[in-house]
Amino acid sequence: MSPALTSAELWALFGQFFLLSFLAVGGAIATTPEMHRYLVTEHGWLTDAQFTASVAIAQAAPGPNVLFVAVMGWNVAGPLGALATMCGSLIPSTALSLWATRWGHRRRETRGVRAFTSGMAPLTIGLLLATGWVLAGPAVGHAGALLLVATTVIVMTRTRISPMWMVAAGASAGALGLA
Repeated sequence: MSPALTSAELWALFGQFFLLSFLAVGGAIATTPEMHRYLVTEHGWLTDAQFTASVAIAQAAPGPNVLFVAVMGWNVAGPLGALATMCGSLIPSTALSLWATRWGHRRRETRGVRAFTSGMAPLTIGLLLATGWVLAGPAVGHAGALLLVATTVIVMTRTRISPMWMVAAGASAGALGLA
């Protein structure tokens, strides 16, 4: 774990995740590239491997998808880091979601609301592709890992097979030292 953060650094961590929550279209995972830039590149609080492991551990655990935010916070500054990242991520997005859902439901047939919801699809896809790009970064240089990533993309886009089979394949390849 990194050295203890000052209270100013904890507030900055909270503020960064607070702002990111407004961009979390498609879920918190869609903001992973910006989290990587902030935690790894800008501050050096986590290494690439720690960052990727934080996401992987939380995604493998049962529960909500957003758990990876708490794991990252914990790896940066322990319990206070987890509290800062989770509160920063959940408070604004929850309040905005409640308000927008009520507002949009009353106006769901208007042209503007329909245009907005149609325009969010490409934005979400772009954010998720950027997340995949960042998370696949540690696989560069490992032929087995790159093959697994490529196979997963092909299988997920062309079949209706459960993603859990690809998770199992990745776990098996990792256990055997192939990825």
